[in-house]
Amino acid sequence: MARILLAEDEAGVREFITRALRGVGHEIDAVTDGSDALARLGEARATGVKYDLLLTDILMPVMDGISLALSASRDAPDLLIMLMTGYSDQRERTYGIEAIIQDILLKPFTLDELVERVEEVLKMGKSS
Repeated sequence: MARILLAEDEAGVREFITRALRGVGHEIDAVTDGSDALARLGEARATGVKYDLLLTDILMPVMDGISLALSASRDAPDLLIMLMTGYSDQRERTYGIEAIIQDILLKPFTLDELVERVEEVLKMGKSS
């Protein structure tokens, strides 16, 4: 299955996503904000580890998901990126970066919706 880096500041949501995606066989590394995710991506590059997907909330402290997506896509252009948000005004912030993200998942979402949308994004990466 896939190796996924999850950046989500809300502990309950982070745990739900981690359990759901591990439950279908994915390997999940979870962090609490964008700066931690960027550091983890740097560590991965240095050690030869490759993430298949970055799944990140948009609204987070320290570094938000938009800034993280921009930095991650610059450093790892083949990394698939999926954003999540519970706020419609945050979704509007994604205009202009559609070329670097594969999907935006609106909160709240069900376990089935999460798994289905992640699988769809991962298939995009296999077909390119």
